Amino acid sequence: MGNEAYFIEQTYQAPISLVWKAITDRDQMKLWYFDLPEFIPEVGCEFKFMGGPTEDRQFEHVCRVTEVIPDQKIAYTWQYDGYPGNSLVTFELFDEGDQTSLKLTHEGLETFPADNPDFAKKNFAEGWNWIIGTLLKDYLEK
Repeated sequence: MGNEAYFIEQTYQAPISLVWKAITDRDQMKLWYFDLPEFIPEVGCEFKFMGGPTEDRQFEHVCRVTEVIPDQKIAYTWQYDGYPGNSLVTFELFDEGDQTSLKLTHEGLETFPADNPDFAKKNFAEGWNWIIGTLLKDYLEK
């Protein structure tokens, strides 16, 4: 796996304040993303959640918020409990009037074990495309 980060861009028919709330309010996040009861959009916040490709292949995600610029950017580390590797997920928002563009970048995927197919870059691409391109879009534009 190369060192190239994965990124996806999506435009939503929603003002930036609504998109920001959807990606930083844990009550809204559980409606389209994951249930993150420990999540607070503050630098240093540590949170965990379970997720994986199937019900019998779940991984504990261990994350820590590293950057918050309200209505613009939030970033957090993304690791898997019991596995080597450390990555960084960044959500950046761009105000386009009554629309908002979001750019999600996931860096450091090459640090995860290459011998575990669940950590293949194509799986992250499929997951983020579904999360950002379908779940969040449907949530914001309902």
